[in-house]
Amino acid sequence: MTEKLLTKSYGKRGETEVRAHYDAWAASYDDEIAANGYATPGRCAAALAQTGLKTNAPILDLGCGTGLSGLALMLKGFSIVDGTDLSPGMLEQARARGLYRQLYEGEPDGGLPPGPYQAICAVGVISPGAAPVSILKAALAALPRGGYLVFSYNDHALADDSYTQGLAEVVNGGTARMIFEEHGPHLPGIDLNATVYILEKT
Repeated sequence: MTEKLLTKSYGKRGETEVRAHYDAWAASYDDEIAANGYATPGRCAAALAQTGLKTNAPILDLGCGTGLSGLALMLKGFSIVDGTDLSPGMLEQARARGLYRQLYEGEPDGGLPPGPYQAICAVGVISPGAAPVSILKAALAALPRGGYLVFSYNDHALADDSYTQGLAEVVNGGTARMIFEEHGPHLPGIDLNATVYILEKT
């Protein structure tokens, strides 16, 4: 399987470097990621659908990239999805899909677009070289009580104590309760797995 820019994603540090990498990757991202069997968008969307969330509930696709996660949500029947990403190049690709109600350029650790949202999805986003673990608290703060945060930790994040401890702090601190956790394929083409989680804000 091709690896091109994919495996260069995991050592990025800082907003400028991350944005430049994803801008450069935007045009070839879908082809490369598909060639490696990207499974996590479908897994996250399926898990969210199992919660019983209404299909017309507004959802924020955090770190939406080219829109593959938004497409997965739409295929599960969700009809109101906004997207945000730090990369203008990725947002241009997402806009071309015509799936999103609104698209916003964001910051790796900045504020979130105005809601209200009943669910926030961060598919393949919270990991070393992409978004910091602090995004968990920011996303939960933007949700109402009973709102859902669906996200994934790839094997790189699972091996990083700062990410696992950050998740434990959120759950053990009573901010949210874990209602779904499943380890499975992420990018089989490079033998990378991920755990999909859903937190319900308490």
